Amino acid sequence: MNKKMNKAVIMAGGFGTRLRPLTASLPKPMVPIVNKPMMEHIVELLKSYNIKDIVCVLYYQPDIITNYFEDGTKFGVNIKYVLANADYGTAGAVKNAYEELGCRFIVISGDVLTDFNLFSALDFHIQKEAKATILLTRVSEPLQYGIVITDEFGKISSFLEKPSWGQVFSDTINTGIYILEPEVLDLIPYHEEFDFSKDLFPQMLRQNMPLYGYICEGYWKDIGNLNEYQSGQRDALIGEVSLKIKGITKANYVIGNNTKIPPSVELKGTVIIDDGVTIGEHVSIINSIIGKNVSIGNGCKLSGVTLWENVSVGDFAELTDDVVCNDCFIGDNATIHENVFIAENCIIGNNATLMSNIKLWPNKHIEEGATVTRSMVQEEKWIRELFTDARISGLSNLEINPEFGAKLGSAIAMTFGRNSTLIASRDPDIVSRIMKRTITAGVSSVGVNVNDLQTVSIPQTRQELRTGKYAGGFHVRRSPRNPDKTDIIIFNKEGRDIQIVRTKAIERYFFGEEIKRVHYNSVGHIYYPERTNEIYINRFLESLRTEKIIEKKFKILVDYSYGLASTIFPYILGKLNVEALSLHDYVDASRYQPDPTMSKPGSDESEKVMKALGYGLGFKIEPGAEKVGLIDERGVFYNPLRLLTIITKLFLETHREREPYKIAVSVFASKEIELIAADYNVEVIRIKNSHSAMMEATREKNLLFVGGIWGGYIFSDFLFASDGMFTIGKTLEMLADSGLCFSELDRTLVKRYQHHISISCPWSYKGSVMRKAMEHSEKMDRELIEGVKLNLGVDSVLLVPDKEKATFNVISESDDYENAVILGKKYANLISQWRDDR
Repeated sequence: MNKKMNKAVIMAGGFGTRLRPLTASLPKPMVPIVNKPMMEHIVELLKSYNIKDIVCVLYYQPDIITNYFEDGTKFGVNIKYVLANADYGTAGAVKNAYEELGCRFIVISGDVLTDFNLFSALDFHIQKEAKATILLTRVSEPLQYGIVITDEFGKISSFLEKPSWGQVFSDTINTGIYILEPEVLDLIPYHEEFDFSKDLFPQMLRQNMPLYGYICEGYWKDIGNLNEYQSGQRDALIGEVSLKIKGITKANYVIGNNTKIPPSVELKGTVIIDDGVTIGEHVSIINSIIGKNVSIGNGCKLSGVTLWENVSVGDFAELTDDVVCNDCFIGDNATIHENVFIAENCIIGNNATLMSNIKLWPNKHIEEGATVTRSMVQEEKWIRELFTDARISGLSNLEINPEFGAKLGSAIAMTFGRNSTLIASRDPDIVSRIMKRTITAGVSSVGVNVNDLQTVSIPQTRQELRTGKYAGGFHVRRSPRNPDKTDIIIFNKEGRDIQIVRTKAIERYFFGEEIKRVHYNSVGHIYYPERTNEIYINRFLESLRTEKIIEKKFKILVDYSYGLASTIFPYILGKLNVEALSLHDYVDASRYQPDPTMSKPGSDESEKVMKALGYGLGFKIEPGAEKVGLIDERGVFYNPLRLLTIITKLFLETHREREPYKIAVSVFASKEIELIAADYNVEVIRIKNSHSAMMEATREKNLLFVGGIWGGYIFSDFLFASDGMFTIGKTLEMLADSGLCFSELDRTLVKRYQHHISISCPWSYKGSVMRKAMEHSEKMDRELIEGVKLNLGVDSVLLVPDKEKATFNVISESDDYENAVILGKKYANLISQWRDDR
């Protein structure tokens, strides 16, 4: 028998947020798959490999788990429990159980579905003399998992937790199952937040400890959302995963005790029926799972259905591809269409109809004869997750609606704490106005104060937070990417975007943790500060060498795009002695303007106006005042990549006295940047292509400038985020200080050529294409910042999956345009081959 490992840690503390409403009152490990809790299947898997000494780490709703499994005796194992008093992360939770872990052990989640061969993984671990072995598998869509890259011997060379598409370097993922030697626990701090993938394994890599990855054969699925739950049930039904299913197998069905099936009942596909089930006459059941003590009336039709325990289904009801939780009643002649999820203790009246894709939260009552077309909660869009980074985005007044806003405001405020003060601001859009008010109402209802800046730009809001007077804040805007959507962006006390720890905390409150309303005497106050613009203007002017700009007497054109900059920037330009011709210089949210990097300022007449009046530069500021576009006196509107090159040159030329220092630019930016920087004592750092990555780069010591490829620039001495107004002011300062002009720089600076090709690539193929790109480039000079960038002498090519479309992008670059095209086509063909070679 197995003498090599007999101890396991089951991680059973998950909230199951993305499985709601199934987990509205049930911890995720207790959600049933083929009539057993997921965790019971894990216990049975461990027992089958003679791993019977189990430590179960608990956090959320622990009593439900301990009451079911008790000491493990009835399952043939020994179970001890460790309850965390806070969320210490995955590794920190295991550290809590260190007293029970004096020998080699396996860590496994209590809410996955798997039949991995643990002996094979253990043999590999012992053969490699590993301190830690991560069990790996390959999946078609690896985005939501940790990506792991190993060398030919299985030693881990790099990995990334929850990557963006540009960081999906492989389709080989971390399953969250680990074989560990006990000394690894010494690396984990006690009672501190510490994660396996984000903290422990990177530390082991840095110390060159024997950390290995083993690609397992067999089935594995993270039951992370409702679709995966349905998929897991189907896979269990058809035998894709090897599980112990209780009951007696007869032909195409499994039947439990005290259950009788009348001769008129038709069972098709595979049907699993638990104990004590009553089925009426002339019932049709296809590929379904029926739980304990369920009653099904006469003439019912069930297809692809999961019924948990104690469900009653009336005569002639019809259900298709649905999940019904414990203790629900479904009336006679009820019709429940596809993909409906009904939480416990719901009542569906006679003749009621539930349309497709509906979720009912617990204790809902659907009246007799009613037709329900939408979920009986406000957050149906948010079953999967709320946040993208620190931003929440949804359809204006549909997904982002007043009820949602009030609840979100309460959840946000709970994470900052009673009696704290938050900042609120918005753009001029009418839905933004509504949402700011409802979020503010929710914030106040839990005893948190709000300083309402009203209609100001994001850069101004960030500057106000830098005063240190606030715990955090939020801004509501019409999405610059999609005019039909609204964005809600949440900031920390420094004015930076909130970190993932707080986004998770907000989601927990939003999806079910108790929100504590305060007595009416303690409701938060709402204030309207008057000096916000003054603070911003003073900070703006103090950060520039204003005498240089004033002396130059610039004449410029500014297109405000009907946005927020028009309320403050004309005053600033006046202070700088700038003569400005203003276009679209009033706030009008109904006049949606495109990205400033995509269109010239003003109308087609702007070039003529500039020449006739002697204006040397034209700027276009996006409505949110974060990005800019530029046109010179020739009427040339600059490609954003070229604009980045020229602004970088100006910055380098005018900051020689600060050398040595660092700058950061997007990995998508041209190599022109490095070629120009070679003349200066400056280090160029390449970063991911996002504003969050730009902001994160400002944490780097002695980093003075960050350049994006879409008109956003960060001057770290002023702010850690992009500000279109300050970009214009700083550009004028640099022009005045250097005596240079844009058109001359454009003519004289080195120029390289990029060629972009998009190749159709289904989402499910992107991970395997990235793995093949990694294999292809293994011995080549490459960068793995976002996508795979190959440096081929003076040429380069970037291979990166698109974040928003089912395409793969090839960006080739060369000193010669034809060479760039040839190189791009070569790698586009390779991408197509890798995509089709499956």
